[in-house]
Amino acid sequence: MKPRILIVGGAGYIGSHTVLQLAHAEYDVVVFDNLSNGHRDAVLAGELVVGDLADRVALANLFAVHRFDAVMHFASSIQVGESMQQPARYYANNVGNTVHLIEAMIEHGVQRLIFSSTAAIFGDPIRIPIDETHPLQPVNPYGWSKSMVEQILADCDRAHGLRYVALRYFNAAGAHPDGLLGERHDPETHLIPLVLQAAAGRRTHIGIFGTDYDTPDGTCVRDYIHVQDLVDAHLRALQWLMQGKPSAAFNLGNESGFSIREVIRVAEAVTGQRVVVQNLPRRVGDPAVLVAGSSYARAALGWQPRYPNLHDIVQHAWLWEKKCTPPL
Repeated sequence: MKPRILIVGGAGYIGSHTVLQLAHAEYDVVVFDNLSNGHRDAVLAGELVVGDLADRVALANLFAVHRFDAVMHFASSIQVGESMQQPARYYANNVGNTVHLIEAMIEHGVQRLIFSSTAAIFGDPIRIPIDETHPLQPVNPYGWSKSMVEQILADCDRAHGLRYVALRYFNAAGAHPDGLLGERHDPETHLIPLVLQAAAGRRTHIGIFGTDYDTPDGTCVRDYIHVQDLVDAHLRALQWLMQGKPSAAFNLGNESGFSIREVIRVAEAVTGQRVVVQNLPRRVGDPAVLVAGSSYARAALGWQPRYPNLHDIVQHAWLWEKKCTPPL
């Protein structure tokens, strides 16, 4: 029998890409998603079960009907600014609902979990690049919520033998190279789709929050990692757990950073359109530079990004933008 994998949040951006790749790799996939941020038509393979992690009865029914070999958990609230305004909501969804999932897994004997974590658990970095030994010092409820789940997972490993891999994304970006899937956040908060929407005429301009950072051009530098490379890391993490290896946490990035102005210049080159820029004051809590050290994932998982070039990342995102969101 094919291994059966539960994908929680599989109708969302990274989850939907992972569902498709798992199906191509001959896994049996079940998606559990409340469709609050995901899209039914983004689930291109497997079975979709519409439900919410807050609903313990729905979870119990899901695990009673299916025997899962592993779970991948993508479902969470992800907007840093919103987490500052609604911290209780973020802890309830990202922590409380994850506990519901963990309890259902333990009750039904499912002992492998891949968790979508984030570079936000590191807060303001004390050194660059940021590797797994960097102190965890979140500066917002979103980062704290992910850090808390990592601690809960470690405790459940010791208490119940629940083995996990926490994958700490830096800046997820891009789209499926064939234009099948891409970003559809509402509201959109990620830089590359915002810039492309400005290039397409769907926005009048793109705002740059802070132009006086200690970086080569004064704007923030980030490590952009292609969504398909994140998907590959998930499949490798799944193989890691299926082989009986221990729980682990991996930072995922290209180990190179690009400034906001660099992203805009590449977007203009890809689209052939000028992007109007508005310089704005800094946002509270934005570090000047966030770049991953991902040598551990490369060594342990054999992971190697296929699309480290910013031009490829933007080009794939532009293909999706033109296909699914034409200019207004």
